[in-house]
Amino acid sequence: MDNITRRDFFGAAGTLAAALGLAACSSGSSSGTTTTTSDPVGAGSDLIEAAQAEGSISVLGSCGEEYLKAAAAHFNELYNIKVDYKHLATGEAQSLIESEAGAPTYDIWFGGTTDPYNIVSDEKLFDSSYLPKNSSHLMSESYMSSNNDWFGIYKGLLGIMYNKEELERLGADAPKDWPDLLSDSYKGLIWTANYETSGTARLFMNTIVQLYGHDQGMQYLTQLDKNVQVYTKVGATPVKNLGTGECVIAVGFLHDGIAQIEDNHYENIELVQPTSGVSYEIGATAALKGCAHPNAAKLWLEYALSPECVELGAKNGSYQNLVIDNATQPSQVSKHKLNPDNVMDYDFENAKEHTTAYVQEIMGIIGGTDSRFER
Repeated sequence: MDNITRRDFFGAAGTLAAALGLAACSSGSSSGTTTTTSDPVGAGSDLIEAAQAEGSISVLGSCGEEYLKAAAAHFNELYNIKVDYKHLATGEAQSLIESEAGAPTYDIWFGGTTDPYNIVSDEKLFDSSYLPKNSSHLMSESYMSSNNDWFGIYKGLLGIMYNKEELERLGADAPKDWPDLLSDSYKGLIWTANYETSGTARLFMNTIVQLYGHDQGMQYLTQLDKNVQVYTKVGATPVKNLGTGECVIAVGFLHDGIAQIEDNHYENIELVQPTSGVSYEIGATAALKGCAHPNAAKLWLEYALSPECVELGAKNGSYQNLVIDNATQPSQVSKHKLNPDNVMDYDFENAKEHTTAYVQEIMGIIGGTDSRFER
């Protein structure tokens, strides 16, 4: 982790103003001297004092990079606790946590899809000793682990996105559903994420298998491979290349498409909720068992489950639906007519049981060694 000094991240609206040019794997820290006399998060004074006595916290982030930076800066501003952070794709973060079992470098995992969280939870690598008071604001019991060790912060819809101008230029029909992506007319036009590194890709893989069954699902992913131009390391990368036309069709989270439309003004991007089934992620956060700063980690959990943290998402390019009842939902979701309740009955337990084996199986079929695969 690199140490950097926090600039004046927040203006009058309390939003992030400074940016660090982070790559797919990026790191930094947030530190300063501001203290607060009251706690807008609602954490108890004893917990705050214990966390401040520890002095710092290390956060492994798999949410949007700008959101991660803003969340780190605001935590520091609220509590005068130094925040070191690093951004990794969800699959990479899972691998790192597993490799450090019992002696984690990081105190907190923040953001990223739930399937890898469920695997790590079953491996007993999260700290389940503390139930955050703010978890009472979660809208559903399904938004937290049955082991009480991870807690939801947002909900994102998985779908298809495409560049309208490029499809028109190529004379190709627009996709409306998952089977459409197998069309020969899309050969070399599709970008999706790497099953080995990306939680987004694993959610897509499990979605297809759950919709069509194991054998047909694997056959689908094998056929799709013939149309894939790039398997990206990080799930958000395909849509980031959509507006320019470098990528024509992307599989990924629709809120990432909203970010490209709203923030980068790419009006040539179309969002598609597949007609046969829209699956979803629950973006989560968890404290790691054996972490060096357990009280700061507990305080982060309270913070992460508060409007102070989750509302920073929409101010920093992350337009997921929020899953706590006292937060204001981002207006951009309804503007683009995404319905977070119109989703398939995604089986998280099935995904937890089979994800590792499915990744090995599909990578054994498609190879994963050619230049299309980013690592």
